[in-house]
Amino acid sequence: MTTVAADLAPTGVLRASINLGNPVLAQGTPDAPAGVTVDIARELAKRLDLPLELVCFDAARKSFEALTTGQADLCFLAIEPARAAEVAFTAPYVVIEGVFAVPQDSALTTVADVDASDVRIGVKQGSAYDLYLTRTVRHATIVRGSDGVDVFRAEGLEVAAGIRQPITRYVAEHQDLRLIDERFMQIQQAVGTTKDKRDETVAYLRDLIEELKANGFVAASLTAAGQSPALLAP
Repeated sequence: MTTVAADLAPTGVLRASINLGNPVLAQGTPDAPAGVTVDIARELAKRLDLPLELVCFDAARKSFEALTTGQADLCFLAIEPARAAEVAFTAPYVVIEGVFAVPQDSALTTVADVDASDVRIGVKQGSAYDLYLTRTVRHATIVRGSDGVDVFRAEGLEVAAGIRQPITRYVAEHQDLRLIDERFMQIQQAVGTTKDKRDETVAYLRDLIEELKANGFVAASLTAAGQSPALLAP
């Protein structure tokens, strides 16, 4: 255990990067973050008998950069090929969905309709769905901004991409929009650390996540944060 703690947190403090830009995973403020990722980080620090520092960001790409530039020891990110080259991931602890929103009068009704040459899709730069759509879209144009809905509005785009929960809430509050209910991707949220960690350390993280899924910890944390326990990964 001491070896894992020393390898994972060489400074003697476990520094976990928290993405407050994903409201399913984290809520609150940088001074007082909450949510399932915060709970997992605290549980890990407790088990390793380490002090915990939560380093908070407003976007996944910033959280990723914090890990890869040595500002953090641990991250909570979606598993994506573009990240897996630098990050050793656990299995997912939560699975969320990416969906599209369109204007009410849009002719687009399915996910397949969206990948057309005259369609521009607004995404949050560096998000899991930005990486996925960049990899898979053949005809539509990806337009990146600080937020998918914001760039969709600002530039009068045809489609906004995002995570189901906040996009659904936004559409409910804006009668000029509707949801394409079919998901365009599953986003597998996992715990990660840098690839240079020992095999024993990565195995410890992977085993811990499986335990926290099996013993009800993750489901209880989701429920406490006002999220559906059905998001729990199998």
